[in-house]
Amino acid sequence: MKISLEKWGAKNYDPSPHIDTLRRWAREGRIYPPAAKVGKAYYVDENAVFSDDARPRLIHRIAA
Repeated sequence: MKISLEKWGAKNYDPSPHIDTLRRWAREGRIYPPAAKVGKAYYVDENAVFSDDARPRLIHRIAA
């Protein structure tokens, strides 16, 4: 189930980060699974987690 970003912040943090911080995390892909923007609001899975490294990384291989 998806919940609002503000409710997610209140559920996972005490005190909750400021809504601007939560929105920045959503924009930067620091919440996994990623937040969905509907209109002007973000919604996230209620079991989503914060991670500094939530975006998938590309692995570059060097040919020998």
